[in-house]
Amino acid sequence: MLDKVVIANRGEIALRILRACRELGIKTVAVHSTADQNLMHVRLADESVCIGPASAQASYLNIPAIISAAEITDAVAIHPGYGFLAENADFAEQVERSGFTFIGPKPETIRLMGDKVSAIAAMKRAGVPCVPGSDGPLGDNDKENLAMAKRIAYPIIIKASGGGGGRGMRVVREEKDLLKAIQLTKSEARAAFNNDMVYMEKFLETPRHIEIQVLADSHGNAIHLGERDCSMQRRHQKVVEEAPAPGITEQMRRFIGERCVAACKELNYRGAGTFEFLYEKGEFYFIEMNTRVQVEHPVSELISGVDIIKEQLRIAEGQPLSFKQEDIHLKGHAIECRINAEDPETSMPSPGTIERYHAPGGPGVRIDSHIYASYKVPPHYDSMIGKLITYGETREVAMSRMQMALEELVIDGIKTNIDLQRKILADANFQKGGTNIHYLENAILNQ
Repeated sequence: MLDKVVIANRGEIALRILRACRELGIKTVAVHSTADQNLMHVRLADESVCIGPASAQASYLNIPAIISAAEITDAVAIHPGYGFLAENADFAEQVERSGFTFIGPKPETIRLMGDKVSAIAAMKRAGVPCVPGSDGPLGDNDKENLAMAKRIAYPIIIKASGGGGGRGMRVVREEKDLLKAIQLTKSEARAAFNNDMVYMEKFLETPRHIEIQVLADSHGNAIHLGERDCSMQRRHQKVVEEAPAPGITEQMRRFIGERCVAACKELNYRGAGTFEFLYEKGEFYFIEMNTRVQVEHPVSELISGVDIIKEQLRIAEGQPLSFKQEDIHLKGHAIECRINAEDPETSMPSPGTIERYHAPGGPGVRIDSHIYASYKVPPHYDSMIGKLITYGETREVAMSRMQMALEELVIDGIKTNIDLQRKILADANFQKGGTNIHYLENAILNQ
């Protein structure tokens, strides 16, 4: 049994994990940097350990310090949350070698899915639909690369195998630009990821971003919790997420969900994970798998009734899943707005002291946030300070509740993106549903 867990993260996800542990009777250890000693979960945890200075490199990315914290507190497991070391196979490996339970997939699974080329190959073996492409890394034969791009048909996109989050990719629309684009992407990938392997895919012009939430245990069981639409993006970063995705039928959901479940079984996957797809003209195309809990997991929880974090903890204990696929009945609609401490015009981070904070309430309103009045938002980490989530029997009810919640939400003393979220919710095309991944930047932000 997991009687004590180290929470190797910060902010809202650390508080979310702490609450789930409390519900299951699990003691918690909060590790934190010197800048985060006043975080809410640090105050609430059974124990806390300072693991380094403000710099993430010296604290939240400091593997020896995190493992030492587990050792001195007699913890038995480490939950990485998302970001930081959550998808670092070396970290997962060192945690397990040190005799602790890593609350996530096996290190070899993280390593396999962290490399886009090997991930795509694994998905194809499992029958998951993928974007037409090179089916492997590009070689140095210019003639072969030119012929391949012609066969796939322009526009194509060159991607770094070790990339992610919008980094390490370049769109090519004409043959004359291809070879230079390959070399530039290779150089950038070598510098950013220490891996210059690149591959080629068909570039989809106006896709939506649809993802499937999965859970799998160590007994060969796997389920999916339906899909989320995460198409409202700015600079490849998600801003609004919702579940289920508008326009996705039960037949489509079953088709893609069953393939993701089959892939989990093929991979011997363990824990929570997300299959990310581009969706265009009725077709799903796999792009990557996130081997961790996602920022947007609450919308899937609300429509499925499954507590994803508690399931992660149970799976790590070696328990079978609490649910079978036939137990999952998606009901209603949920929307999540990410609340960031940022300048609404430039999207630059806006650290500082929160002078006044009022959280919204009412039926179907949930806010996952670590902030409070007088809390100082540090300049060292991601700018997200909370997630506002609403649920309703229909999408229209969920949207109406979100609009009211955004009006009620007060965060004074720093700049935030609350006005941008209000603008998105008031947009006629967003209200219709089904906008593509370029819509926020091309339409709403250009108004």
